[in-house]
Order: sequence, then C-alpha cells, then structure tokens
Amino acid sequence: MQPIFDGHNDTLLRLWQAGDREGRRFLDGDGEGHIDLPRARAGGMGGGFFAIYVPGEVAPPILDDWDDGGVVDEPPIGPVDSSYARKVTLEMASILLRMATARPDAIRVCRSAAEIEAAQDAGAMAAVMHVEGVEAIGPDLAELDVLYAAGLRSLGPVWSRPNLFGTGVPFRFPSGPDHGSGLTEEGKALVRRCNELGVLVDLSHLNEAGFRDVAEITDAPLVATHSNVHALSASSRNLLDWQMRAIAESRGVVGLNYAVGFLREDGRRVSDTPMTTMLRHLDGMIETMGEGCVALGSDFDGALIPAEIGDVAGLPALVGAMRQAGYGEALVERICWGNWVDVLRRTIG
Repeated sequence: MQPIFDGHNDTLLRLWQAGDREGRRFLDGDGEGHIDLPRARAGGMGGGFFAIYVPGEVAPPILDDWDDGGVVDEPPIGPVDSSYARKVTLEMASILLRMATARPDAIRVCRSAAEIEAAQDAGAMAAVMHVEGVEAIGPDLAELDVLYAAGLRSLGPVWSRPNLFGTGVPFRFPSGPDHGSGLTEEGKALVRRCNELGVLVDLSHLNEAGFRDVAEITDAPLVATHSNVHALSASSRNLLDWQMRAIAESRGVVGLNYAVGFLREDGRRVSDTPMTTMLRHLDGMIETMGEGCVALGSDFDGALIPAEIGDVAGLPALVGAMRQAGYGEALVERICWGNWVDVLRRTIG
C-alpha cells in the first residue's frame, strides 16, 4: 500500500472537544470523525501535520451538519483571547505528547525528516506538531521557544481571523484572498524567528498581502499545507496562479485540500463530489508548479470531504484514481509522501 503523509488534520481538536486528554479515542479507534489509528493504518496514512487550532466561543457545527448544499460565505470572524488561546494550545499539544509517550510504537512526534523516516520504518505514525493561528504566542515570542522545545515544527501565523501577527482570509465564495493588510511588525519578526529555529511557515489561511510579506522575508520554501487552485474553485482560501508560481520558485509545496467547498467550481458543500474534481486540482497544480511541489493536505476532521473517500480509510480510492488517471508510480509516491519529506528536510532539518 502506498504510504501517505498528510499536510493537515484537525484530529487534536476533535479529541479535545470530546474531553479525551489521553487520546484514547484515536489510539483505540472510536470510528468517529475522519481519523483514528486503526483506520489510518487501513488507509495507509503514515504521518502528517497534527494541527492545534483554538476554536472561538461558539462551537462549530459537527461534521454531519456540513453536507447542506450551501456555499461557504461567512462574515469576518473576530479574534480570540490570548490567555484562552494559550490554555487551549497547551492542552492540545499535551494530547499529542501523551499519545506519543503512551504508544511510541503507534505514533511519534517528529522533529526532523530523519525522524519521520525512522517512524515510517518502525511502523509508527509520524506526527509533526503544527499550530494553526498562533494566538497563544505573545509579541516577545517566548511561547514559540517553549512550543518549539515541545516539538512544534510548523505553524500558520493566522487562521481565518486577525491576530497580533496578521490577517487571515475570511471564508468567502466567490472571492480572492485580497482581504486586509499584510503582516504586522510582530508577524515579520515571527517569520524571521521561525527561519532561525527551523519552523515551517504555513500560508494556507494567510491573506494576499501577508503572503507577499512572507515571500519577501523568508529564506525557506513557501508552503501552503491545505489549499487548492483558485482558477478552478474561486474560494478566498485557494491560491491564485501568481501565488503558486511563487511557491514553485521557492521549491515549496502545496497540499491538496479535500474540503468540497474548496474543490467544487460552484463552491457548494456537497459530499457527492466526484474524485475527478480532486484530480483537476492536482493536474492544475502540476501544470503550474511542477511535480515536485504537489502533495496532499486533507483537512480531515475539519471539513466536509468527498463521499468517495469518506474518511482516512478511504485514501486508497484517491491513490487508485491518480493511477487510473495515468499518474506514474514515481509521481504518485512524490504526491503521497516524497514531496512532503523533501520540503521538511529543507525546512526543519
């Protein structure tokens, strides 16, 4: 079975919301949401970015309620309190660390590409700790040092809301990513510090001006862990052609987002979305950026995804569709695994 390294999941959020501070639902398998360890093994998922995301005061709808046929077009989302964000961030980081401590045979927090490869060889899931929207970090960046010591190796400066560091794109369709100003001075300092430490900076929720700022500042590859092609689905969360070209010039990576609202030409939330729609985005990325810049970034446990995949156990259906579409084995391996490990080797070490 082709192993898959995934650019984004919200499984820690699901466990946290369930009050599962030890991650037993993941380790033992609860059959809920999109990912648990038994289903991940069945689907060939060998690793990925485990996101820490701080929800707002109002709980989001459960996954089953998202298949409503509507279009994502939400008003701007306000910021979250920094002290609350620190509390929640540490609690979710603890879930990941506790799982890795309890079952190193099953999951490992990986701090380098070599550790990812070692986990794969040992049959353990390789988890890269990621923070999506860094409201937990203050202006002196002290919390970044602590999180780095705990294993953090990837972060998105913003989620789709403003914070101390910049502005995220709202969920709009149809819309481009040109919403708000660029990185603040604190945001620019954050990017520089990430470069010094070897922390990947994720652009997936960042607005257009912020993207330009990161591209000007960073000396690392540009990466969007879970985004799609704006020309094929005009969501504000998707990438314009110039953004993809900039990522390609930096030898960066884009992970294909499985969220149907970011895949479909009409932007609708409908799980009956064919696999060919996903392949169109992969083809568009390959055409614009080349084979070395395209990967997978599911958004499992955080989005409505095509019914043909269903959950992590359905990943072989996507791999099979790539092969049926004429993707050779070398390209399939690069998209599923190799491109992520390569960019991480050049970013986090």
